[in-house]
Amino acid sequence: MAQNRHQALGLSDDTVLQMYETMLLARKLDERMWLLNRAGKIPFVISCQGQEAAQVGAAFALDRTKDYILPYYRDMGVVLTFGMTPTELMLAAFAKAEDPNSGGRQMPGHFGQKKNRIVTGSSPVTTQVPHAVGFALAAKMEKKDFVAFVTFGEGSSNQGDFHEGANFAGVHKLPVIFMCENNKYAISVPISKQLACEKVSDRAIGYGMPGYTVDGTDPLEVYRVVKEAADRARRGEGPTLIEAVTYRLTSHSSDDDHRVYRTEEELAEARAKDPIVSFANYLKEVGVLTDALDEDIQARVMKQVNEATDYAEKAPYAEPEHALRYVYAEE
Repeated sequence: MAQNRHQALGLSDDTVLQMYETMLLARKLDERMWLLNRAGKIPFVISCQGQEAAQVGAAFALDRTKDYILPYYRDMGVVLTFGMTPTELMLAAFAKAEDPNSGGRQMPGHFGQKKNRIVTGSSPVTTQVPHAVGFALAAKMEKKDFVAFVTFGEGSSNQGDFHEGANFAGVHKLPVIFMCENNKYAISVPISKQLACEKVSDRAIGYGMPGYTVDGTDPLEVYRVVKEAADRARRGEGPTLIEAVTYRLTSHSSDDDHRVYRTEEELAEARAKDPIVSFANYLKEVGVLTDALDEDIQARVMKQVNEATDYAEKAPYAEPEHALRYVYAEE
């Protein structure tokens, strides 16, 4: 039998099965959204496929009762772990009135849900980074026990918002975790044309914080390093920069065609390392997941996806006269 890595991290069999099911749920929801988009039923998809392990591994390492997350647009695995439901995500995809993120006003992927401490993102990339630093500053000033967790792509690590946020957090030793989901491409620009240094994590030393690069296709490895960063932040030792190396298995979005800038051979190599398949294989090797249990999980996930799709498709759109709600103050 293979080495049991999750127990060494203090994770129970039930917990790693929950991690696997959440990864699978994110993938199946994403796949369904692509089908709906191609059928002309939803306008836009920006995918999480290939990055589920990094997202779910990280989110499970946080305290879902008190920590604040500031996710970027691909983070379906993160928000599902923090309590957003498949139906709520589908309502956003269909831009329906009940969409908890924005009432159907925003594009999909602009996650926000106050009750689960999911902080609303904005369309310009990387703006969530200084927001996260602000939350961490509030935690320190008000002596509150929570960590701010923010994600972004490697392309975003070249934006001014990242550098200003990281520098401020480093100077003031704030309880914030910066996690870069390096999926190798900023839309069509490969990482070789984005960074002069070898790794995104190489930048950490310039801000006086530790930096780590981990295999983002391994949820247990991501869990380990994010848990260490969260513990460090709670001890008052400041921020951490984590680079989770992943691979984007789809086009940048439903408006992009990655065949223009990637070869089929490159994609085939990445698909052979699919994190969901790899994690399922690990769970089977250590005797946690059986074929029968896997079938049950797959069926349960697809039931949720189908029910979410049906509900969201039938749900009403917002009334046109409500378009200016939440823009100007109402008396």
